[in-house]
Amino acid sequence: MERNQIQIWDLWFPKAAATGLPFARCRIQPVETLLVHAAPPFLTVTVRDAGGQQIAVGVDLEATADTPMARLTLDASKVFREDIWPGSEDIGNVVVLPGGEAGVLKQWWHAEDHSEWRWQIELYNHK
Repeated sequence: MERNQIQIWDLWFPKAAATGLPFARCRIQPVETLLVHAAPPFLTVTVRDAGGQQIAVGVDLEATADTPMARLTLDASKVFREDIWPGSEDIGNVVVLPGGEAGVLKQWWHAEDHSEWRWQIELYNHK
């Protein structure tokens, strides 16, 4: 990956405090799907390229279910949200944690009744 081939995902909790609070911001290789761990009930998402040009936006994306992960999907210039229990199709996707650390989802398991879950991510950095 060339250093200029990145996306900047800026996730904002618009209904917190008086004017909203930042939730996570990550710089990652371009993706069409981003998983979000412990997403707040509302998210406003802006995706930009390395030069700061806006690629897509989703405003006041409301939670669709009470789950540990949200799936954000780019569709043209819009971002859509679906709250999920990850499945095999989500393994290998990038997941962002509150604050902005991003890794790759390597494993996911949850009880049938959704009372417990176990997961692993891989984190990688370079200078």
